[in-house]
Amino acid sequence: MNEKFLVIGSNSFSGSHFVSDLIDLDIKVLGVSRSLEPKDVFLPYKWNKKYLNNFQFNKINLNEDLNELLKLIEEFEPTHIVNFASQGMVAESWDNPIDWYKTNVISQVALHDELRKLKFLKKYVHVTTPEVYGDTGSGWIKENFNFSPSTPYAVSRAACDLHLMSFFKAYSFPVIFTRAANVYGPGQQLYRIIPRTILSAKCHKKMNLHGGGLSERSFIFIKDVTEATLKLALNAEPGTSWHLSTKKKISIKNLVEKIFDIAGKNPNSLVNNTQDRLGKDQNYLLESSKIRDAFNWEDKVDLDSGLKITMEWIQENLEVLKNISWNYSHKS
Repeated sequence: MNEKFLVIGSNSFSGSHFVSDLIDLDIKVLGVSRSLEPKDVFLPYKWNKKYLNNFQFNKINLNEDLNELLKLIEEFEPTHIVNFASQGMVAESWDNPIDWYKTNVISQVALHDELRKLKFLKKYVHVTTPEVYGDTGSGWIKENFNFSPSTPYAVSRAACDLHLMSFFKAYSFPVIFTRAANVYGPGQQLYRIIPRTILSAKCHKKMNLHGGGLSERSFIFIKDVTEATLKLALNAEPGTSWHLSTKKKISIKNLVEKIFDIAGKNPNSLVNNTQDRLGKDQNYLLESSKIRDAFNWEDKVDLDSGLKITMEWIQENLEVLKNISWNYSHKS
């Protein structure tokens, strides 16, 4: 392939897996993230023997280093940019909403206003979130821009999505939107529900279950997501949005019980039911027939298989992981 990819947020869980997939295809990749590279256990591209040949990493903070990033872009001339970067976490966005709006809206708008002027850019993939919809109810919803966000995090992501759509309409900016239901797999941050639950079972350490785990989600394995993301980056039409999801849902309570069952442990003494988080939506259920029909994509890793793969990663790296905090640490 003659394509060259810039991956913004290359240190993130999804970003690092996507980088590894690109490296497998011998595609040249420039990766940027606001943090230095974490431990190798969290960077799938470091597990890839090819990564030294086709990958370059730069520490870039969009809030502070936009000119430096633009200089790198002019030198590298990526044909495709895939942006995984955002200030994440829902509950914490209530505590520092300014940080969320600055990172997810203001800095992104400044970046996009420069990117729209580039002649060599073919596609810009904006990795966004189903949280923009708010609670999807009991049904599975199709792609749309009728947003009803319920937290500062979700509002910030919805604002950026609408901003990008305005750039598509005004400037034909080649944006593609992807929204994936709850992504999981090896290398995920330990504060996320699946690795946190596995560690609780493995280390006999207590964990909290917000709202008793009654909310429902559809969990999708990371490799299914990165495969879909690459298909869309290469083939989707600008201005389109796409859902990446399985067709099955599960309550968080049942998910936790399933993980403990696979681990051969009893959750009763380790799981504390706590009050639900402010603004938490009950359901995010994404209807994904659009990408299935257009690009013959399907999710290949079922939940049981994906959980076992993730559990194997944790077991293989348990001596390292059990000494790392599994609480979220905010970076402004």
